[in-house]
Amino acid sequence: MRKIVAAKLHGIRVTGADLNYHGSITLDPEQCERAGLLPLEFVEIWNKASGARISTYVIFGERGSRCCVLNGAAARTCQPGDEIIIASSAYVQESEIAAMRPRVLTFDAHNNVTSTLTYSVALDAEGRWSFAILDEAGSALPVPLRAR
Repeated sequence: MRKIVAAKLHGIRVTGADLNYHGSITLDPEQCERAGLLPLEFVEIWNKASGARISTYVIFGERGSRCCVLNGAAARTCQPGDEIIIASSAYVQESEIAAMRPRVLTFDAHNNVTSTLTYSVALDAEGRWSFAILDEAGSALPVPLRAR
């Protein structure tokens, strides 16, 4: 089994932090549904401002609110306005990876979705993996190359 990215909210802004709530991250159900995130699903959260990395679970807030509220201990890792990345994962057999199409939502400063991308991988006849990021029309976007 391999742990694979299943869905991602990239660049969503924290709208609140509630230290006194008993845990989790509160998200807009419309955005979660669009990305494929479920309530109670565990997610990894990466704060682009501080580098903090945490794990918690999703709860749904008010539909259409564009909320992103860190609760409980997670509230100490992010401040309102921080840009974060939220990713869920799934354990799958290696033979199932090419069939996956994780959705990635990107956001503006007001948590409006600016694009819906899809990750796509394929295995060629020689056993080599390829990776592509597809836009909403299914066209491949450039993938950043590593420094030489």
